[in-house]
Amino acid sequence: MTEENKTDRDWSETLYLPKTEFPMRAGLPQKEPEIVARWQEMDLYRLLREDAKDRPLYVLHDGPPYANGNIHIG
Repeated sequence: MTEENKTDRDWSETLYLPKTEFPMRAGLPQKEPEIVARWQEMDLYRLLREDAKDRPLYVLHDGPPYANGNIHIG
């Protein structure tokens, strides 16, 4: 983009983002470390891998959204 094409427009005005009076009550920044600690305490990854050991291998090849993007699902 050249300097001539740049604009000072606030592009957030072009998005429809719903407004709500409801507060964010999940407390994710505090709750997530507790959840991860519980998973680690349970050794959840090992349990999941153990449960899946007799299943056939399933591979999902999903490319990046752009040529230089990261692989992602969703």
